[in-house]
Amino acid sequence: MGDNNNSGNRRTYRKVAQKMLAALDSGEFPAGARLPPERELSERYGVSRPTIREAIIALEVKGRVEVKTGSGVYALRSFKANSGNPREFSPFEVTEARVLIESEVAALAASTISAEELEELQAALDEMIRENDEGNLTSETADKKFHLVIANSTKNRPLISIIQHLWDIQANLPDIKVAHQSVCKSDGERRISEHRAILNALTAKDSHAARVSMRNHFSRSLDALHTTTEQRAVEEIQKQLHERRERFSLNRIQYTAE
Repeated sequence: MGDNNNSGNRRTYRKVAQKMLAALDSGEFPAGARLPPERELSERYGVSRPTIREAIIALEVKGRVEVKTGSGVYALRSFKANSGNPREFSPFEVTEARVLIESEVAALAASTISAEELEELQAALDEMIRENDEGNLTSETADKKFHLVIANSTKNRPLISIIQHLWDIQANLPDIKVAHQSVCKSDGERRISEHRAILNALTAKDSHAARVSMRNHFSRSLDALHTTTEQRAVEEIQKQLHERRERFSLNRIQYTAE
C-alpha cells in the first residue's frame, strides 16, 4: 500500500491519526463507543493494518482512545478545561505545575508501566536521538510522546488529561518555547541522558529514582526560563532608557541664532 518506507510510515500514520482524531472530535465516535476493527479502518483510510495500529498508539498517547485487550479500541472523552486564555498563565506557573505533577506521575508509573509501554518509551527516545543526529534539536515531537507515554501508563485518566492540557497551554507560551529551544540547542546529548535516566528508573520499577530523574530533567528548563525572562526584561528596560534618552536629548532642541 505504499507505506513500507520508515520515514513514509511515520508521515502516513500521523496523517491517519489526524483523520481519526477529526472523527473523534466530530462525534462520529462518541466517548465510550468502540471503534471499528483494524480491517475496516485499514480499508477506510487506504493504509496497512500496522499503520492503523501506529495511529491508534498515537491517539492512545494523546488520551483519546483506550485499548482493551481482547475487546477493542474505545473512544475517550476529550478533556477541555474551562481555564480561560492560556496566555494569562505565567510560564513559571505552568513549569512548576509540570514539575510537581509529572514527577509524581513518574513515581506512580514505576509501579504501573508495562513492558510494551517501556518499548514505546525506548522508541520515543530513539526518535529523539534521530532528531539530534538530524540537527533537529528543538523539536518537541518525540519529547511530548515520551512524557505522554509515561502519563498514559498510569491508566489514570484525570492525570493523563491534566498533563495533555499542560502541554496544550505550554504551546501558547512563547517564553517556554524559547527556554526549551535554548536548553536543547545548548546540550542535545544532556537532553538524551536526562530522558534515558527516567527510562532506566521506570525499567527498574524504582519510584524514588523516577521522581528524582523527572525533577532533575525539569531543573535545566526552569533555569533556562529564568535566564530567558530576565534577558527579555533587561532588553525591554534598555529599550525604554534608549527611547527616553532620545526623547529628552538636547540635540532635539533647536536654537535659532539672532
